[in-house]
Amino acid sequence: MSRVCELTGKGPMTGNNVSHANNKTRRRFLPNLSEVTLGSDVLDRRFRLRVSNAALRTVDHRGGLDAFLTRAKEADLSPKAVKIKREIEKAQAAQA
Repeated sequence: MSRVCELTGKGPMTGNNVSHANNKTRRRFLPNLSEVTLGSDVLDRRFRLRVSNAALRTVDHRGGLDAFLTRAKEADLSPKAVKIKREIEKAQAAQA
């Protein structure tokens, strides 16, 4: 399973461990991912996603999964999230 956020596309970064003697060794900075269940108000369904905690805060700030996905770029989303986004857009168009 890849260490990539399904909503923001954030993945591992690389850098250095730097010792007190200024020795540098390569390391990876991994995103803080957690498996969460997010609910869609429009679809009245729940979706299980692997999301970074920063993305979870952004989802909460924007007003839920529906609002986050309608504003998100499809290039940043995982294939699973893109599928959810399209379902939400279809449901919103049917309601309007």
